[in-house]
Amino acid sequence: MRKPMMAGNWKMNKTWAESVVLAQGISNRCDDAWDAVDVVLCPPACNLKAVHTVLEFDRRDIHVGAQNCHWEEGGAFTGEISIPMLEDIGVDHCIVGHSERREYFSETDEMVNRKVMALVAHGVTPIVCVGESLAVRDAGTYLEFICNELRADFAGLEPEEAAKCVVAYEPIWAIGTGRTATPEQAQEVCSAIRAALSDLFGEEVASGMRVLYGGSMKPANVDGLMAQPDIDGGLIGGAALSADSFAELVEACLK
Repeated sequence: MRKPMMAGNWKMNKTWAESVVLAQGISNRCDDAWDAVDVVLCPPACNLKAVHTVLEFDRRDIHVGAQNCHWEEGGAFTGEISIPMLEDIGVDHCIVGHSERREYFSETDEMVNRKVMALVAHGVTPIVCVGESLAVRDAGTYLEFICNELRADFAGLEPEEAAKCVVAYEPIWAIGTGRTATPEQAQEVCSAIRAALSDLFGEEVASGMRVLYGGSMKPANVDGLMAQPDIDGGLIGGAALSADSFAELVEACLK
């Protein structure tokens, strides 16, 4: 059995005070049943410590994740944040390769791979994003595209290292658009991702790795998506900005 995961990607939203209020609202909804789900909150970098402090004070078993990192330990990389810096404030997960990072900041698979390798070396869980544009989807080459992206992002990892990672499938055409892949469409890709992981690292490792869906999951569609055999949770955008809607998603994993 793979433990479900719900990771809230707050993107570039919420001030310091708003992040505290949102984290507190989620913490207030948390109860012992949530122990069956890995819950991860990924606020903007400037609010990571504040969110961690709320959860630590409330003694909640909720993880704090970063939205990005640099693979170097330190140096002349203005504006970047190192993994040791993140660890020092309680971060234990990190999103890498999000489509917005790839599109707006020209991140390549090589860069994503270096981040994955560095995170694993530090014992921080990478949430590795892969997904296709509408053009690739319409061309019918999306499975090949996504599996190639996956292989590049995981290049050089040993099976025991890959086992510590999480994959998030984010159809780019369904992010922030209100459009959602049908449960069957999402399952097709998540199944192909697991098959590619099996080819790379063996069936035992692949069967234990979690694959999240990251395209406009919300309370209205979560049950259908979570019913799919290869979908183990969500990387949540808009619905993570409300304590009530995010809590509903977590609680959907308990049904």
